[in-house]
Amino acid sequence: MSRLTAVASGPYAPPVPAAELTAVSADGARLHVEVHGPEGAPSVVLAHGWTCSTAFWAAQIRELAVDHRVIAYDQRGHGRSPASEACGTQELADDLEAVLAATLASGERAVVVGHSMGGMTVLAAADRPVFRSHAAAVLLCSTGSSRLVAESTLVPIRAGRLRTRLTRLVLGSRAPLGPVTPVARRVLKYGTMGAGSAPHMVEACARIVHACPRNVRYTWSQVLDLLDLDHGVRELAAPTEVLVGTADRLTPPVHARSLAAALPFCVGLTELPGLGHMTPVEAPELVTGKIRALVTAYVDVKEGA
Repeated sequence: MSRLTAVASGPYAPPVPAAELTAVSADGARLHVEVHGPEGAPSVVLAHGWTCSTAFWAAQIRELAVDHRVIAYDQRGHGRSPASEACGTQELADDLEAVLAATLASGERAVVVGHSMGGMTVLAAADRPVFRSHAAAVLLCSTGSSRLVAESTLVPIRAGRLRTRLTRLVLGSRAPLGPVTPVARRVLKYGTMGAGSAPHMVEACARIVHACPRNVRYTWSQVLDLLDLDHGVRELAAPTEVLVGTADRLTPPVHARSLAAALPFCVGLTELPGLGHMTPVEAPELVTGKIRALVTAYVDVKEGA
């Protein structure tokens, strides 16, 4: 459970939601959904990444919920959403559509934000009618659409078959992560965060990632290994901004640049010097500011009233 394993105080302590509900996906999978902020405010929908949970968005939720209606959900198998035998990009798209349908009124449009696998969720849903009817704009953080293993720089050797094979072994490991120890923090920081990330940021991410069941971690690693959502990039018609850290080893900037070049309506590409893969945690104010700017530019407040 995300709340039991997240930090208890400070900017990364998960806020208490105004409401909680269960969205039911096309195959019957049940998704834990949290709603924060005032009714009638412009809406923001947050989709977290692989091995994370709603707790990952604590800093954004806390700031945005003052004057936005913030909707965050646990991907299937993560956080408080039970695992399912069906796992794939179509299920990710089904789940996002179910959350949108359960939380947004007919005709209501929102800014949809996806980090890592959450961004891939958005790409998987890009051509879906429910997504298109509700997505006023999109922010893609630290994500990619294909060649995730081949392009990863997690293993610090020259690109090629050996690096790809070793990366696949690391990301697809079935080994339990165990408790959050000093060694575990160092390993997680190396793999997912920039060298300058503060200890409280590393602690928050470590607690969230270590809470993900190892079978869920492994199952989704296999999905991401074979990912090909290049068609989804071309179908994403909403105004879309792309964000990446220059030190991201899991989805290096090459992915963000490819997304920006292929998107039909890219409204910006931001590369954050020295930051790693966990951009919403590493640069919380900047990510929140990007979301606010997209709401201001593309969401009619009357739509959410």
